[in-house]
Amino acid sequence: MTPLAPHLTAYLRERLPQERQASKHTVDTYTYTFKLLFAFTTKRLGVPPSALTLEQLDAPLLVEFLAHLQAERGNSARTRNARLVALKSFMRFIEYRVPSAVEQVRRVLAIPRQRADVMLVRHVDAAEAKALLDAPDPTTRLGIRDRALLLMGFAGGLRVSEIVGLRLDDLSFDGAYLELRIRGKGRRQRGLVLWKEVANAVRAWLAVRGDALVPEVFLNARGGCISRWGCAHILEKYAEAATATCPSIANRRVSPHVLRHTCAMSILQATGDIRKVALWLGHANQQTTEMYLQADPTEKLAALDAVKLPSLRKGAFNPPDQLLALLTGGASASDPSPRSRRAAASRSSKSTR
Repeated sequence: MTPLAPHLTAYLRERLPQERQASKHTVDTYTYTFKLLFAFTTKRLGVPPSALTLEQLDAPLLVEFLAHLQAERGNSARTRNARLVALKSFMRFIEYRVPSAVEQVRRVLAIPRQRADVMLVRHVDAAEAKALLDAPDPTTRLGIRDRALLLMGFAGGLRVSEIVGLRLDDLSFDGAYLELRIRGKGRRQRGLVLWKEVANAVRAWLAVRGDALVPEVFLNARGGCISRWGCAHILEKYAEAATATCPSIANRRVSPHVLRHTCAMSILQATGDIRKVALWLGHANQQTTEMYLQADPTEKLAALDAVKLPSLRKGAFNPPDQLLALLTGGASASDPSPRSRRAAASRSSKSTR
């Protein structure tokens, strides 16, 4: 029986961060997948993670684990597929380290992805965005921080990982404008120039930020780097407060990524160019950006104005007398009983013969 611990340690400490140059977020996500897997195998097999062997991670067990994520944890098909990607990546690593497990690896790699519904992107309208931006108190230190943080999502379209990873040396001011150097997904960098309103909000935060041991722009209450969960908590707090001035927010599920979607929709409606949206958001593939076309009502309205349907022949429906008698007299007066229908059918057949 092949112990699992040495292979998993080499995968998470050498393969991903060193050989594949995976980001810290990717390593953390894959690590969390195995935490969930070990909790499942402990309950399912009665074996602690330290005693788990490679041979026990076969395809049927992993299929049960994926079903457990959806049935008991309520994960979506997209989350299930993301966990499957992590498991398959580990098995490809095992394929070369343990040649005797090739058949087991082949069966795991054959587990299919689950098709997911393609939903419209969630975003907020202009009134809801203004209510969220007005929710932080600009007279307090944390309120100044939170307004600048929200503007990074609304105006810059930054991912939550890009917001929390933004450093002081990534900021520069060109007159009234703010220039950003963003370390995006997949180790792709991009530059943005944002409006003076954003620049003023960031300047106000930097004036009260103070010295800190970390280089990140946005700090938590303890002076450390703010986390992704901290950003989500801040947004949830202000979404609840904004319902006082904009009650429609209560029907929205507002998350940091919704701010990014809102920025994309604003750029698309202002420019009408999907390529500019892709460049602004830092998408490597323009097909990813096309999802915003499905949610943009202006594109549908333009199609309605451009396409003319053929003229149809006019006419009015005139109900026959039998239909009027049925509607006015009721079904009981005009509809014979089953016994009468059978007698009429019998008389009709005799007359035919």
